[in-house]
Amino acid sequence: MGLQPSPVLLASLGVGLLTLLGVALGAYLVRRSRRPPVTLLDPNEKYQLRLLDKTTVNHNTKRFRFALPTAHHVLGLPVGKHVYLSARIDGSLVIRPYTPVTSDEDQGYVDLVIKVYLKGVHPKFPEGGKMSQYLDSLKIGDVVEFRGPSGLLTYAGKGKFNIQPNKKAPPEARVARNLGMIAGGTGITPMLQLIRAILKDPEDPTQCFLLFANQTEKDIILREDLEELQARHPGRFKLWFTLDHPPEDEVLIMEGSKMCSRSKASDGSLGLCDSRAYSFNQHLENYSHCPEASVQFSHSVVSNSLLSHGLKHARLPCPSPTPTACSNSRPWSRLFSLEKTLKDQDYNKPPCLCIFNRLITYQPCDK
Repeated sequence: MGLQPSPVLLASLGVGLLTLLGVALGAYLVRRSRRPPVTLLDPNEKYQLRLLDKTTVNHNTKRFRFALPTAHHVLGLPVGKHVYLSARIDGSLVIRPYTPVTSDEDQGYVDLVIKVYLKGVHPKFPEGGKMSQYLDSLKIGDVVEFRGPSGLLTYAGKGKFNIQPNKKAPPEARVARNLGMIAGGTGITPMLQLIRAILKDPEDPTQCFLLFANQTEKDIILREDLEELQARHPGRFKLWFTLDHPPEDEVLIMEGSKMCSRSKASDGSLGLCDSRAYSFNQHLENYSHCPEASVQFSHSVVSNSLLSHGLKHARLPCPSPTPTACSNSRPWSRLFSLEKTLKDQDYNKPPCLCIFNRLITYQPCDK
């Protein structure tokens, strides 16, 4: 007969096992208790948050800071999601989506950067923005209703996205090695949220490319944040600015049909020097002038060699042979194709997630 374990040994093993389980459970509870409490517990509930501070970002944009329930709370907003603010203005319920510029690493407060559209300033919007003017009128201590998280996209890290085709559909997993983004004005905030989340993880292989369009140079918000991220992560984040109304001392590449015909007729010696912005206005309208209809842009100012070919400033460059760069300058940077929302791209290329403000397109695109 084999040796039988003694009752004392069995009891000792049992006590040891229970001790290990107790230690593991205790460590788990301690870690869980250290997690900051979340504000947005239910996406269908409204949470009243108090205005803490209001600061000026530029001539028409302000940063609004709202207090969370305690100094230890976080908002509880997954990367890729946004919140809704609601208020009753002039007897009507007004609801607007916003993406915070803070994250769940920030405790006790949430910041929103919002462009204030004033009444009687923009001819297309004579009444201005109802919600932005309302927020601008708030006094410190006033409350606003927040609801969320909302949105069809969630970033899970390391190139993994969960995307819902619609609100009722379950999320579908997608993996992208390249993230192409086009934003205008305060539409930069959801892009910045994604970029920060990707770049803070040194093991995330996702490459980020951002085209940021604005009316004028003074309209560019969060510029220092974006340029700092590019400087710290030059191999992972590429940034381009475009302007509808460039500085008067700059010359831009011309639009449409003339650009196509002139560039094809040139000898390829057009040099592009220095680092400034290009116009991106009316890009869809310009597509009809050029059958290839891709968007090409770079950090350059048109040099004297362009002027010598008779090219004047205008809107958007169409595809052309890559011009020879000036000395100490780069050739045209990168090609972003928007035609047919990237449907014509080669499916053998690495997949790329392209986001045009809130329009999400998952298609393969050129690395």
